[in-house]
Amino acid sequence: MPSTPDAPDLRAQLDALTTEAFRPDRAEIDRLPTLDIARLMNGEDAAVPAAVAERLPEIAAAIDAVAARMAGGGRLVYAGAGTAGRLGVLDASECPPTFNTAPGQVVGVIAGGPAAMVASVEGAEDSRELAEADLAALALTADDTVVGVSASGRTPYAIGAVEYARARGALTVGLACNPGSALAAAAEHGIEVVVGPELLTGSTRLKAGTAQKLVLNMVSTITMIRLGKTYGNLMVDVRASNEKLRARSRRIVALATGAADDEVEAALTAADGEVKNAILVLLAGVDGAAAARLLEESGGHLRAALAAERS
Repeated sequence: MPSTPDAPDLRAQLDALTTEAFRPDRAEIDRLPTLDIARLMNGEDAAVPAAVAERLPEIAAAIDAVAARMAGGGRLVYAGAGTAGRLGVLDASECPPTFNTAPGQVVGVIAGGPAAMVASVEGAEDSRELAEADLAALALTADDTVVGVSASGRTPYAIGAVEYARARGALTVGLACNPGSALAAAAEHGIEVVVGPELLTGSTRLKAGTAQKLVLNMVSTITMIRLGKTYGNLMVDVRASNEKLRARSRRIVALATGAADDEVEAALTAADGEVKNAILVLLAGVDGAAAARLLEESGGHLRAALAAERS
């Protein structure tokens, strides 16, 4: 593993970061009543959505580029260390049940591997080589997208992931919470959501972590909307892997079609439990096989399949 920066050099780097700034006005926070601390923290958090809003044009441009790659068969890969890496893994892990994404279509890699999800892995975030090895193991191609995530914007693992991916022609996005970051500069699409100093000095799991979660929510959700995995605001590609999701599937079909419960059940049976197909069975008056064919021809877009059948 490569050597880390000398302590004075690293200290100087941290001193220059907005996310690491010390706030003298919060130096007595530990003396305050709990309710007052909660109010302060809530007030700090309230500023995060506004910081994200300032970067919406950059976020939207990145999402359009991600969706275009994924429409061509590419994968979405998040790469980060610590809290940033965990948020990427979390977002990736929620895509299969929510949007019925294929295994490996949305992936999260974290410095130090799976063990780093629950414990710190010494020195992992400082290694560009680890990032390169993690992406090499995925057989990264030019069809893929890599989103490097780092609150500081200086984390070697995240920067290394973006640089490795860009050298192989993959689309790259750099999400940071400091202005003028090396991560954003390394990526084709740089997104810097500047949330300011944290309530606890340098604790970037707080406002910075919240900002990253909000942006990753947008990246995955809006990309899936663009890929036709919703019908309006209904999750028509939901995977019914448990009783709660089976009940949600029935409700989604009913909301989309206005059909009675027995019609919904019959349509889901005809469609082998696929929500999108069942909606098409009901709205287009076709059988399960025809619904599957229409959706395949429309690239999985339900509105396009309905339009094709009605034309």
